[in-house]
Amino acid sequence: MASRRMRRDASSLMLEAPFVMAMRIHEMQMAALTGTAQNRPELTRMVMEKVAATAESMIAANIALTRAMMGVFFVGTGTLAPASMAVAGEKVAAAVLKPYGQRVRKNARRLSRKTG
Repeated sequence: MASRRMRRDASSLMLEAPFVMAMRIHEMQMAALTGTAQNRPELTRMVMEKVAATAESMIAANIALTRAMMGVFFVGTGTLAPASMAVAGEKVAAAVLKPYGQRVRKNARRLSRKTG
């Protein structure tokens, strides 16, 4: 069974990511229609967040994989049972989703306050 945090992060990506994208696209469209300069800080933030989340996810995945493998070798069996492989896979997936989920939720709150 997937952890609660992993389900929450996956749900926020599924539901809030399209909302964040729509809000940002709307801002870009309005800037283009009104002839004003595009919101450079928002565009820069958008790209930098993606880079930071990707790096953070890669590091988290490597740490989770290392912990899973160390658990195998330090237990002494040298083999990974299917049940423990599933748990290790869930931990890696949760570690990868966490940075993206946090940023998507934060952006959804920030962008909805900005327009509201």
